[in-house]
Amino acid sequence: MISQKQAEEEMVSRFNETEHEEKDEEKGEDDSIFSIKSILWHGGSVYDAWFSCASNQVAQVLLTLPYSFSQMGMLSGIILQVFYGVLGSWTAYLISVLYVEYRSRKEKENVSFKNHVIQWFEVLDGLLGPTWKAVGLAFNCTFLLFGSVIQLIACASNIYYINDKLDKRTWTYIFGACCATTVFIPSFHNYRIWSFLGLGMTTYTAWYLAIAAIVHGQVDGVTHSGPTKLVLYFTGATNILYTFGGHAVTVEIMHAMWKPQKFKYIYLFATLYVFTLTIPSATAVYWAFGDQLLTHSNAFALLPDSGWRDAAVILMLIHQFITFGFACTPLYFVWEKVVGMHDTKSIFLRALTRLPVVVPIWFLAIIFPFFGPINSAVGALLVSFTVYIIPSLAHMLTYRSASARQNAAEKPPFFIPSWTAMYAVNAFVVIWVLVVGFGLGGWASMTNFIRQVDTFGLFAKCYQCPQPVAVKHH
Repeated sequence: MISQKQAEEEMVSRFNETEHEEKDEEKGEDDSIFSIKSILWHGGSVYDAWFSCASNQVAQVLLTLPYSFSQMGMLSGIILQVFYGVLGSWTAYLISVLYVEYRSRKEKENVSFKNHVIQWFEVLDGLLGPTWKAVGLAFNCTFLLFGSVIQLIACASNIYYINDKLDKRTWTYIFGACCATTVFIPSFHNYRIWSFLGLGMTTYTAWYLAIAAIVHGQVDGVTHSGPTKLVLYFTGATNILYTFGGHAVTVEIMHAMWKPQKFKYIYLFATLYVFTLTIPSATAVYWAFGDQLLTHSNAFALLPDSGWRDAAVILMLIHQFITFGFACTPLYFVWEKVVGMHDTKSIFLRALTRLPVVVPIWFLAIIFPFFGPINSAVGALLVSFTVYIIPSLAHMLTYRSASARQNAAEKPPFFIPSWTAMYAVNAFVVIWVLVVGFGLGGWASMTNFIRQVDTFGLFAKCYQCPQPVAVKHH
């Protein structure tokens, strides 16, 4: 029997070998532009992973959290953000452990991942078999599909506050074409500069929301009546569940790292930073506008017209383009594997292969232009399983035998005393999210979603637009 220490040393040496192979290959490819490539384009460090996680976690959700606060009240909003942030960090940790377990097993069998990006469904397949692969693939792909749809709807919703000469549906057509250009970004190695810029943009927007709301002050006769209805309360709760559920791309971000075994706590540190953006901005906007937010799922709708707001809108638009790429890239990988083009080195050939993935996303964004309600529905029906339940169950099943626990690539973390405690935490996550997130949240968000369809209809030309539309002068 190989000792735990020997197994760990062997795994680290294998990862290091792969890292040196990849780096040598890059240098050989093009020494003349290596420095530019490494600074702007080809990232694989711990910092790159942190930027990717933090940037990917908050985008348009920043604008819907004040809406969630109006549905559930300020105290619940803050408590649930912290609770789901910690829960999300835990399941991201589990995913990272399972990835390292899968990769170390495969590398012992001399499997090479030189031109292959490992994805979550492949980890499930390798550790638990084809049924788990199918379940993981179905939930992950559907979640990423609707995550991309939400970015398109959000783009149209935001640009409307700068230019209302075109309706939101027309803006969705335009941004669908713009976002289709993400087919040219090969993998998560190549998001270094985008992740850095994206986080800067959301940081600006979050603090703009907080400061603008405080400067504006409370509206006349402001009321903070939430929570008033169970449907609204659990709709808001599932939007927060969705906020901290950006794990659908965790495995791809890990795979893009030179040393994936260092990922363990990155998601937690990213979440702690995200708290500094989400809690102050949502609290301030809800304090200023109160119950008005119940009919305005996008916080930009209530803030006064100004150059600062226009800057925030433009930065969010660019960030949503980046987030669209984040959500779509794993879908591109899956599609490439289906059609047998994943190993192709030609960027243009891969881009052509990827285009059919963008079309259904574009179409769905035009059918369902409901910004806030879609977040909650996706949170309850998809994020609950993809992000919380499946990783927890997968971890429990992977390490159910004594031999699996003894030969585990990663032992329980220092703050969990035993495997029994790990099981207890995982069981709590599964039960809580199944009952509160999927059960109550699913009922509430679908009730709310159906109500929106009944009110505005499918293919709504301009969802939640003021009537009549006022012409703005800048």
